[in-house]
Amino acid sequence: MMRRLAAGLAAAALGVTVAGAAASPALADPGPDDGHTQLAFDASPEPAWRGNPLTLTGKLSVRCDDDYIDGFVSVHHADYCRDSESWHRLGWKRIVILFQPARSGKWEYVETVRTSRKGYFHTKVPAYTSGTWRAVFEGDHRLEPAEATDWVKVVGHRR
Repeated sequence: MMRRLAAGLAAAALGVTVAGAAASPALADPGPDDGHTQLAFDASPEPAWRGNPLTLTGKLSVRCDDDYIDGFVSVHHADYCRDSESWHRLGWKRIVILFQPARSGKWEYVETVRTSRKGYFHTKVPAYTSGTWRAVFEGDHRLEPAEATDWVKVVGHRR
């Protein structure tokens, strides 16, 4: 049920068609005191062989600002901000993975993954066609949404 709900929220916010997902309002604009998030994302190998696994990896972070470390947002199981750090990794957050085939205007829902306790996520998917992969963090409590994309070319069958 939670996976279907997350897919519905991502679909409504991003204009994606997902079978069985109910329409919901778009994400609210983040307020001035929300934590500024950053999503690093990579799809590899590039180029990928058709039918072989494609590894999607990334890291979710939030800026170590006074507006984040103010007691309103609780980040459990993540590393703390040291004096020399400017970004704090976010653990146990949902990341929605989407795919847009080349020459297509529609994003397709692939799956929802969670970041590890250190803010990293990864999954493997089969590579069938060239296109753009997209990772989306929808925001959480007082954290801004973030997203990142990576285009991958898929080449013929491996022999």
